[in-house]
Amino acid sequence: MSWKFDAPLVTLSDDATTKKNEALWEAEDLGGLTEDNNPVPAPVVWLVLLTVLTAFFVTFPLWGQRPTAALYAPYVDSMDKPEVLAAKDDTEAMQKIVAMNKGTSSDALLERHPLTMDDLRLIKDQIKALETKGVDLRDYTVVGDRVVIANFEGNYRPDGTRIRQQPWWDKGYTIDVFYLSYFFLAVFLMIKRLPPTYWQPRHGHGASH
Repeated sequence: MSWKFDAPLVTLSDDATTKKNEALWEAEDLGGLTEDNNPVPAPVVWLVLLTVLTAFFVTFPLWGQRPTAALYAPYVDSMDKPEVLAAKDDTEAMQKIVAMNKGTSSDALLERHPLTMDDLRLIKDQIKALETKGVDLRDYTVVGDRVVIANFEGNYRPDGTRIRQQPWWDKGYTIDVFYLSYFFLAVFLMIKRLPPTYWQPRHGHGASH
């Protein structure tokens, strides 16, 4: 199964492999069904590309964003307010906290990363401790019940600390682009290992070029 790269848009298989594939294609009747050797229709290719681009644009920039300590700091600050403490149960208390913090630029992210009162209790002291230190809460990511330094490495601030914030262009798209590239490359290699599309099987009636 040698590879040939002189005409990659035609076929990636050498002549011997192509002949073998053609013979196999002719010999296999697929239970009476026939399968021609046609190229992928151009409308299908454009439809796939349109789907990918649409998915990227529709979800930008929320897709892949990670919840930071700064996102939940207002929730933590609201926990000790009288109306929240007077709630009959945790569900009502959480509803009050959410209502108090509505109408900000973080609404969409908070909807995508909801918390319960128990979750807030687990991260409350950690966020308070960070606030006491005077650090930028956007540099810290909430992972389950832990508040950890974000695994991003941006520029250095004048005080020598490093910016640990997710850049606007990386909201999960970087890894998505990698996997999409891998997928399309794998599909291309698989298709181009077939015989050239100018060859059509006769399904038992002899090969034709």
